[in-house]
Amino acid sequence: MPELPEVESVRQGLSVWLTDATITRAQVLDARILGTTSARNVPIERVASFERALEGVRIVSVERRGKYMWMPLAVGGLVGGGLVSDGEARDGEAAEVDEWALAMHLGMSGQARIHEAEDPLHPHTRAVFDVAGPAGVGQIRFVDQRIFGHLGVERLVLGVAGTPGATGTAGERRLVAESARGAGLDPFEVGFSVPMVARAIARKNVAIKSALLDQRVVSGVGNIYADEALFEAGVHPAARASRLRISRIERVLEAARDVMARALEVGGTSFDALYVNVNGESGYFERSLQVYGREGQPCVRCSTPITRVVLGGRSTHVCVKCQKPQRVC
Repeated sequence: MPELPEVESVRQGLSVWLTDATITRAQVLDARILGTTSARNVPIERVASFERALEGVRIVSVERRGKYMWMPLAVGGLVGGGLVSDGEARDGEAAEVDEWALAMHLGMSGQARIHEAEDPLHPHTRAVFDVAGPAGVGQIRFVDQRIFGHLGVERLVLGVAGTPGATGTAGERRLVAESARGAGLDPFEVGFSVPMVARAIARKNVAIKSALLDQRVVSGVGNIYADEALFEAGVHPAARASRLRISRIERVLEAARDVMARALEVGGTSFDALYVNVNGESGYFERSLQVYGREGQPCVRCSTPITRVVLGGRSTHVCVKCQKPQRVC
């Protein structure tokens, strides 16, 4: 599944094309993409409402928190578009207030691809958006082989606040798409505080890897970068968070931020054709992975074979010499 660096790579590519662009037509080719993994039976009326609501609407920007991505829309374009009636527009509010967003979740295999209208359709294309803006005229196509992704028009709501004690805009709450309401700040957001998040993790009596993957505590870290961060910090994935020193948890969080920053520089991690950026290009961080996916290969530090174990239902890669198991008291 695309993690923070992959989603951010897509966000950056879309931002060039979609900021201040207008959706001239929205076309859903597979209604299931508007549902969820547990509810794919989408009524045709919802498809029509989705397409009608977005036609002629201007995209303000492309935003992200963790693995969640959304595009705030100019409210004025949505009035009478199937989501907001004229009577619901609030007195004294400018039409430019960002109240709705087009939410785009990549799931496991979702891709947002930039195309010209005459380009042939990929067989797994689920939705097409014709756009016109400062970057030109073209199409954004949402391709999803496994249909674990999701598209929807959602209200913008106040999300989790910055962690207390952080610098910058600590304590302020940010507008996020409704689906991201419960997501914690990610390590690249203003207001993210390593010491405060470390203390929250230290209160959890679970494996440190499980705590790191809890999107309510810190969003954006997935299986790949959790394994890589724990290796860089020299912490065993099964170590109980509540029994680790705060300084070691802080080291893990700092390593997560560092490894994801390096991955972002090369477009993220691509193991197959399921993840590509908006131009169809793969990321190259797979070449720099130190433990993930390297079962049986020698550790880059000590040459001990990398071990794969299952932790919390997830494949987990560890060097048992560099990441010594926690002592049992």
